[in-house]
Amino acid sequence: MKNKIIKFASIYFFAITTLLLVSCENDDFVPEFTLQQASEEISLTSSLTDEYLLSKDAKSNIAERFVWNTPSFGVQTEINYSVEGSVSESFNTINYESGSLLVTNHAITVGDLLTMAQDLLMLDTDPTTMDTDGNPNNTGAIYFRINAFVGSGTGTDAISKVSETITLNINLIEDALNTGGSGIEVSTWGVVGSGYNNWGAYADSPFYTTNQSNVFVAYATLLDGEIKFRENNDWANDFGDTGADGTLDAGGDNITVTAGTYKIMLDLNDNTYTIEPFSWGVVGSGFNDWGATPDAKFYYDYTTDTFKVGVRLVDGEIKFRFNNAWDTDFGDTGVDGTLDAGGDNIAVTAGHYTISLDFNNNVYTIAEADLYGVVGSGYNDWGASPDFTFTEVNPGIWIAEIVTLIDGEIKFRINNAWDSDFGDTGADGTLDAGGDNIAVTAGNYRIFLDLNEGTYSIN
Repeated sequence: MKNKIIKFASIYFFAITTLLLVSCENDDFVPEFTLQQASEEISLTSSLTDEYLLSKDAKSNIAERFVWNTPSFGVQTEINYSVEGSVSESFNTINYESGSLLVTNHAITVGDLLTMAQDLLMLDTDPTTMDTDGNPNNTGAIYFRINAFVGSGTGTDAISKVSETITLNINLIEDALNTGGSGIEVSTWGVVGSGYNNWGAYADSPFYTTNQSNVFVAYATLLDGEIKFRENNDWANDFGDTGADGTLDAGGDNITVTAGTYKIMLDLNDNTYTIEPFSWGVVGSGFNDWGATPDAKFYYDYTTDTFKVGVRLVDGEIKFRFNNAWDTDFGDTGVDGTLDAGGDNIAVTAGHYTISLDFNNNVYTIAEADLYGVVGSGYNDWGASPDFTFTEVNPGIWIAEIVTLIDGEIKFRINNAWDSDFGDTGADGTLDAGGDNIAVTAGNYRIFLDLNEGTYSIN
């Protein structure tokens, strides 16, 4: 995430020269004011996001808080600020005004951006509408700038300058976003049990459609325990396996599982199922010293039919391997982005990345990214070791599993830094920028961040 630099190119200030005039009649201090020119730069101390996902159900949530430092006018004087927004990069019209501010920060809500996007840019959340070029009509840009001034801000006493333009790229969450470009959908079936979600304490692990009718697949990280398969997160229709023979039995016995990451196939054509270990991971000197610790686990993204992981790398080399073992691994011989079985190591530099594996086209991508992480006394003593990194599994949906917490408090921050962090003021499950610490108790957890709704859950 990159800081946006706001430049006050030429701010004028008063240099006060006090002349002592001595006469036989009186002694007066006569201040003389000389208008001088200074070059000042003001930078946002908060970071900006590459894209702002806006949900109409989260209008009251803060989308962005602009924070900037105080410019110097050469003398002690009260400085006023105002934040202006426009749908025009040239600011032909001012569509948002904060009013006069004495503080160096200002919050823009999701509702503010939605109003400008829908009423002025004519964007909408209807997935069937397109722009004049045939593209989805839900993305655009909104522009902001910051004014700093002394005096009234107008008239002959006004000394003010305007910052560079700040661009916010916005994406309105469409109403019926159920499938991605892959054509794969979330099915009505899910995995439930002590081996996944404590028999429904939170949402079941979803099955996804495949290219075969009535055949579904789930990728789930399980715990030691038991599971069943049920429809619509409800017990009206469920399957177990009486006899442990791989046959689906309506209302049948629980299925015993051991901890691990699995691919589960559900075939309702012949009422059978399979459960097999299935985990792709990042291994190498650039991550875990070639397996000294578990590989960074990929998650399935049904919207693109790819596997993704958010990972913090160090300078070194990596490969991708299956089930934390060297029976099956991929590198890149030729450095052309192609997955090569047993291929050359892939050189990487330190940073935060999203890595995607596309087995349909046999390619991979490694892209710098802003990654959320878990930090706190309840995890890593507020950053004594790297944060536990989330992966964006679907647009706006981030997951971290399985996170081993201890009694304490946590927050969520971006890229192991405090430029942007979220807590929960009010303990209501809502993400609040810079909010209160979140109390946690010892255990293993799945943590979900829903940036579309501005909420989180710790399960």
